[in-house]
Amino acid sequence: MELQSTSWDALRKQARKFEAQLDEQLNTYRRFVSTKADGSENDLESGIDRLLKQLQQVNSHMQTWVSSGGSEILSHTLNRHREILQDLTQEFNRLRSSLKAKQEHSALLDFREFDRARLDLEEGGDNPEQAPKRASLT
Repeated sequence: MELQSTSWDALRKQARKFEAQLDEQLNTYRRFVSTKADGSENDLESGIDRLLKQLQQVNSHMQTWVSSGGSEILSHTLNRHREILQDLTQEFNRLRSSLKAKQEHSALLDFREFDRARLDLEEGGDNPEQAPKRASLT
């Protein structure tokens, strides 16, 4: 994005566009967290990361405008966009942590199920020939 050729209004429009896209993608990501993820959340995470970086870049360009003699209104607008970026970033980090914890929990449960099935097989749990032997031992 070329700063000299970008007006303040164009920067504001870009910021609002990125914020809306992030809001939409975070809602989709939130659904992944509340249901069992299927692996496609990685693409969504990459998209959200990319949008957050683009919004940060727009905010940086807005800062340049404010630093070069922008009014109090421009400064207030920039602060609001910074707050929105911070909120979106925190929400994404919170959701990502929650999803990772959920995936780790699921992996542990899957391992326990695998381990239980393996023990059953070792003890002959699914083998009809082993059932009489186990019964005679008890």
